[in-house]
Amino acid sequence: MSRAVLQVFEQYQKARVTFVQTVADLSTRPQNVEALQNADVMSLLRPLLLDNVPSIQQSAALALGRLANYNDDLAEAVVGNGILPQLVYSLSEKNRFYKKAAAFVLRAVAKHSPQLAQAVVDSGALDALVGCLEEFDPSVKEAAAWALGYIARHNAELAQTVVDAGAVPLLVLCVQEPELTLKRIAACALSDISKHSPELAQAVVDAGAVAYLAPLIQSVDGKLKRHVCACLAQMAKHSVELAEVVVEAEIFPKILTCLKDVDTQVRKNSATCIREIAKHTPELARLIVNAGGVTAIVDYVNETRGNARLPGIMTLGYISAFSETLAMGVIVAKGVAPLMDALVREPEDHIKAASAWSLGQIGRHSPDHAKALAVHNVLARLLAVYLNEDSSEDLKTKAKRALKSVIQKCIHLEALEPLLGDAPRNILKYIVHQFAKVLPKNMDARKAFVTSGGLKRLQEIEAEQGSKLREYMDQINVCYPEEIVRYYSPNYAQGLLEKLDNFKAFVTSGG
Repeated sequence: MSRAVLQVFEQYQKARVTFVQTVADLSTRPQNVEALQNADVMSLLRPLLLDNVPSIQQSAALALGRLANYNDDLAEAVVGNGILPQLVYSLSEKNRFYKKAAAFVLRAVAKHSPQLAQAVVDSGALDALVGCLEEFDPSVKEAAAWALGYIARHNAELAQTVVDAGAVPLLVLCVQEPELTLKRIAACALSDISKHSPELAQAVVDAGAVAYLAPLIQSVDGKLKRHVCACLAQMAKHSVELAEVVVEAEIFPKILTCLKDVDTQVRKNSATCIREIAKHTPELARLIVNAGGVTAIVDYVNETRGNARLPGIMTLGYISAFSETLAMGVIVAKGVAPLMDALVREPEDHIKAASAWSLGQIGRHSPDHAKALAVHNVLARLLAVYLNEDSSEDLKTKAKRALKSVIQKCIHLEALEPLLGDAPRNILKYIVHQFAKVLPKNMDARKAFVTSGGLKRLQEIEAEQGSKLREYMDQINVCYPEEIVRYYSPNYAQGLLEKLDNFKAFVTSGG
């Protein structure tokens, strides 16, 4: 070939290289994306995927991936331009650099929505991606595992297609590889599969994932620990059997150290994993308690703020719900104070609601449990939250239920007495009922009720004849001499004045 002809081809190749590399570079900056889209860059990049120069193919795929990653409109443009089948074909044919770039494009498209992820599946990408998990190069495995995780995360149907393609055993093998990045991405993909249903979580368990994931909670790598704790939580949440599989991998007490990790996400994910185990049975809750879990979770709730607090708050509630012994363990571990703090100080209503629920689970067991809450002024705080007009309906419901369940066990009358003046009728009847239970049997309590002004407050309550509230008030009033009850009645002073007026009139007429 003559030099002049060769020079034309060299210039053409150089121009293609310059073009595709420049587009790939421009697509890293969001401000350029719209201009590239308006220039119809997709249709120009598409033929370059089949270029006879490998570096041009790779740069074209990289540019497409960056663009598709930016928003779902561009991802849909990749689908609409018929690019996916080319990428899938290339995954099984090209070199490792191109495979990484192609898997990146598939991931960038799949991440936006279930519909786009389904388009990736429909293009036949799953078999090609699963094949990439068997590649020698770890970076190719990473790219493929990442794409598979992004497909699986949307819904159970898509996750099932990933399982059916045979990805799970290969992802478990990736967890065992020495490369940290590959371990992280594989653990994340397994988590995305497990989260949807017991059946999908079981598929991950059946592939032996737990035995390889569990030891990694002691890894020095924070990001890996995040994904491992999240994956174990996603498996444990579905059923008692799956939670027991996770526990049998001897994660306790090792996972408790993650609650003190420097990485905030590790702390949150480990607390979530503990919550998902604690919620199932008294036996699993007791196992956590025996491993020192209650103290660790109480410390966690004390040390965190915001949404990160939520799994710890709920764990204390789940543990306390099962038995009075377990609830007393939470009280002894000083668990009431941080729950009270969350109820009062957290700005988000759903966190307050979880705190109210957990406090109710602690206090509902016995008078001793209720007293532990009462001395922390929990009842007044629950009532304030319930009466607050800005509280959400869910928060009001949970606060009311907690109040009701704790009050019905509370015989610490000093804590109940201040509520007589503030509580609405639907709560008041439970408070008065507790006084009606205790006062007839306790002389000291009857005296204290008078001297503290409680009897006077009781007489100020207007209750309909025949109502439960009236019945409980009458039961209290019969514990006292009639003249004392009359003395504290609201109209007593007026009655005395009327008697005085009548007496004056009598004296005048008699004179």
